[in-house]
Amino acid sequence: MTEHPARTHARAHPRDRIRAAFADAGVTGWLHAADIDSGAQIDVGADRSVVTASVHKLCLLVALHQHAETGRLNLTDQTECPRDGRTAGPTGLSAMLDPARLSLRDAAYLMMAVSDNTAADLLLERVGLDAVNDTTERLGLTRTHAVQSFRDFLVTIREDAGQGGPQALADPQVLARMRALDPGRTNHSTPRDMTRLLGAIWRDEACAPEHGAAVRRLLALQVWPHRLASGFPFDDVHVAGKTGSAPTLRNEVGVIEYPDRGRYAVAVFTRAASPAATLPAADAVIGTAARIAVDALRGSGAASVHGA
Repeated sequence: MTEHPARTHARAHPRDRIRAAFADAGVTGWLHAADIDSGAQIDVGADRSVVTASVHKLCLLVALHQHAETGRLNLTDQTECPRDGRTAGPTGLSAMLDPARLSLRDAAYLMMAVSDNTAADLLLERVGLDAVNDTTERLGLTRTHAVQSFRDFLVTIREDAGQGGPQALADPQVLARMRALDPGRTNHSTPRDMTRLLGAIWRDEACAPEHGAAVRRLLALQVWPHRLASGFPFDDVHVAGKTGSAPTLRNEVGVIEYPDRGRYAVAVFTRAASPAATLPAADAVIGTAARIAVDALRGSGAASVHGA
């Protein structure tokens, strides 16, 4: 008797189910998920070099809090945001019209909660790219590196699209030459490095406990529910994360916490076959893949996926 396909799928290895979910959504994907306390993990291309886009704001946030911890700045220090010269973006200060003045910690809130590019670059001016890279290096993130500001990242997209503007992104030749889509020419990391960073934040190894708590608070205030959080639609499961996006790219890294104190770091990076800006399935598969991975880590077979 032929086995029912649904039963065969249910017994498939989590890696195979995750790859199938990526394929069904029309994306290529890379994932790493880890139990923050036991170290059990699931690897689906976890050491692939990937474009971080706005996910790199998490590295900047940790560097900011390390500077505050050592007294190089105060999080209540004020920063000025003039009307002109803002980094492009659809949220936060990037979308506002008038001059603004706010504290560094409030700029960090905008950077993380709504991925405000202007707020991020204001903070980067205070901290510096070298300090961001020093932070990731000290934490052992050997495959993670920042090479440009968020403004410069967006400038390369506009330059490489040329006079065709956003419509040019439908041309595969335009996408192929985009520096913003090449991890060798822009800010980059790996899924494994990102879960290592999240684990360090949740174990208070990245910063002193006071600052670690502040970083975790901001990650929990992200407003976007359509990627990682979509896989965990439960009132008693807590999701904290940071998204990142670029043409064809949709990413999110974060931590899922269960009421039994289980906590799981997940990093999902995807590239869609379609250049369309709106691809609900490509967004949702980030949550689907994360849920498959976390369910496996929480299940009786967790030991069997360690190091998979």
